[in-house]
Amino acid sequence: QVQLVESGGGLVQAGGSLRLSCAASGRTLISYNIGWFRQAPGKEREFVALISRSDRIDRITKYAASVKGRFTISRDNAKNTVYLEMNSLKPEDTAVYSCAADAGWGTTSTENMYEYWGLGTQVTVSS
Repeated sequence: QVQLVESGGGLVQAGGSLRLSCAASGRTLISYNIGWFRQAPGKEREFVALISRSDRIDRITKYAASVKGRFTISRDNAKNTVYLEMNSLKPEDTAVYSCAADAGWGTTSTENMYEYWGLGTQVTVSS
């Protein structure tokens, strides 16, 4: 069982930056792909970014088109934590951001492939 806890959300002005953290307990995250997803009020949850499990030879990162070039996902295995660095934030980035873990060897942006989820952290970007 993996427990995931997100932190780092808050209120920021447009153009600002935030760094979200996804800290894990219960198991090491080395053998899990980690995805970030977000859900805005009245909208479906959507994929934001993913990073592949650390026991792969290659390192894969993927981003939604809407955040590519502005967001960066990374992981610190020593801290059992995955980060989402968000720059040049826009009001349309306002949402609850959740991280999720998937033990598959392939990577996927499909949310129902992820087994473990955190409760999320609120990000609000004012104009």
